[in-house]
Amino acid sequence: MRWIRFLALALATTLAAGSADAQTTLRVVMHSDLKVIDPVWTTAYIVRNHGYMIYDTLFALDAKLQVQPQMVDTWSVADDKVTYTFRLRDGLEWHDGQPVTSDDVIPSIRRWAARDPLGQLMMAVVQEMAAVDARTFRVVLKEPSGLLMMGISKPSGNALFIMPRRVAETDPFTQISDTTGSGPFIFKKDEWKPGDRTVYIKNPKYRPRAEPPSGLAGGKVAKVDRVEWLAISDQQTAVNALVNREIDMIETPQHDLFGLLTKDPSIELVNTNPLGLQYIFRYNVLHKPFDNPKIRQALFYAFNQQDFLNGVIGDPKYYKTCKAMFMCDTPFASTKGWEDKLDSNMEKARALLKEGGYDGTPVVLLGTTDLQVLNNLAPVAKSLMERAGMKVDMQQMDWSTLVSRRAKKDPPAQGGWNALLTATASVDIVNPLINAFVNASCDGAWFGWACDRELVALRGRFARAPDLATQQQIAEAIQLRAVEYPTHVFLGQWYQPIARRKSVTGNIESAVPVFWNVEKNEK
Repeated sequence: MRWIRFLALALATTLAAGSADAQTTLRVVMHSDLKVIDPVWTTAYIVRNHGYMIYDTLFALDAKLQVQPQMVDTWSVADDKVTYTFRLRDGLEWHDGQPVTSDDVIPSIRRWAARDPLGQLMMAVVQEMAAVDARTFRVVLKEPSGLLMMGISKPSGNALFIMPRRVAETDPFTQISDTTGSGPFIFKKDEWKPGDRTVYIKNPKYRPRAEPPSGLAGGKVAKVDRVEWLAISDQQTAVNALVNREIDMIETPQHDLFGLLTKDPSIELVNTNPLGLQYIFRYNVLHKPFDNPKIRQALFYAFNQQDFLNGVIGDPKYYKTCKAMFMCDTPFASTKGWEDKLDSNMEKARALLKEGGYDGTPVVLLGTTDLQVLNNLAPVAKSLMERAGMKVDMQQMDWSTLVSRRAKKDPPAQGGWNALLTATASVDIVNPLINAFVNASCDGAWFGWACDRELVALRGRFARAPDLATQQQIAEAIQLRAVEYPTHVFLGQWYQPIARRKSVTGNIESAVPVFWNVEKNEK
């Protein structure tokens, strides 16, 4: 049996590890296996998580989503409001013993910005970047803009991780192989076995900041000697391993297995991401019927968040209805324009379909079969759309196939699609520049290719806004414009706690799972 094979593998690994088990070793099942190690080359969350293990960042967002210095010690903005000067902390050192310098920072920013959409916007307002001395660098903008600080503190998607110059000068479209970082853990590339395990060891020379940890900011103190990410794709197998003390933590346990986990007094569920995640229904505007804004608007009225959240999560303890595009409890939270929507007002939905001239064109709706937190979304959407009077061709497939299919611009009858459902973490949608779903730059937009000059202009204004109050006004205007030109439907917030043995403590509250401050006290 699979479980017996896993126990045998675990025993063999324990014997082979020898001295490693004399250390404090934290064994974790992550949401997926690490197969790529370049956090610039891909936005996959598992690669981002890997980045936070071994690299450091110039700035970071704390628990209140405020920008805080990380590798930077001090910084200043000149009276012209376009000249920024940054000084690095003393004692920053690469894993190979070399000092971190400004000459490493500049190419790291350039490589990141070449791939990241926010980075590209940021670089459009950068006039020059230059090293002043070994610990000081300067950035001069073409005009005052909030893009610089927003970009260099970006926490997810492509986060800005600082790499050695020799690595950072790698072509942005070529994957790196050198994993030298300056972060709190060191990647054991010689022990990395995709499909089996990924290993990190404590960096004994890392100098954490003095502040207590908060979100992704503050002191990054590694309190375990070794972290192993084990590749166990079957959730029941992972849960059995946790119950039997073969592992210490599961990053994303299935909601329908929570009952089994909570029966064990030595295991607890802990929500380390208080803002949660958001479900998304995404239109493809290239083809009928969703090339018509009125028909897209109809789904604002046909859908309700409760049905989606009940259909997937089930327990209200782990979800919340929320009519704020940029999520509730965030600096840009607003329900303006959405007060009368997402309540399954079928009469209004049918009226908009009629007004938009809906002619019975079937909607090719893509759904998943292999991700528990997504699988039931498409059937719920199909039911509500059909109640409103639409025809729906629901096509369900594994997530990898859907990811390939969503990139196709072909007509639905030729292998394309009309709509899909997905989920995204709060850290990637809490403001209009990070939120890819309101990027309406046509071919440059996220899959579905929203195309609207007014949304593009509003995002540009947001980028140039001088203060938070002005940004909030523009964010609300973007939300209102997205009612007139719909880009997507947001279907509620939900929460994904970790499952850990009670011998493990100290997990930071953050939208990104990190392993500094984590302790293991099991004897």
